[in-house]
Amino acid sequence: MEDTSLLASLLKRMNENQLALGAAIEELSNWVEQRGSTEVAQNIRGALDTLDENSGFITLALASLAAEGRTKK
Repeated sequence: MEDTSLLASLLKRMNENQLALGAAIEELSNWVEQRGSTEVAQNIRGALDTLDENSGFITLALASLAAEGRTKK
């Protein structure tokens, strides 16, 4: 496996982990909100917005790395 392909695979899995953690944290924020801590839940969701904002760029960068790895073969 070439370096670019390995890097793309690694980053893809790290991104999947990040998305899974974001989903789990979102569930926790819902639980917190149901128990009356609306402000805490809003703060959590605000922090999760960063994940959403960066997701598109990460997806494009991973696709670019994967394509670069395929063309080097």
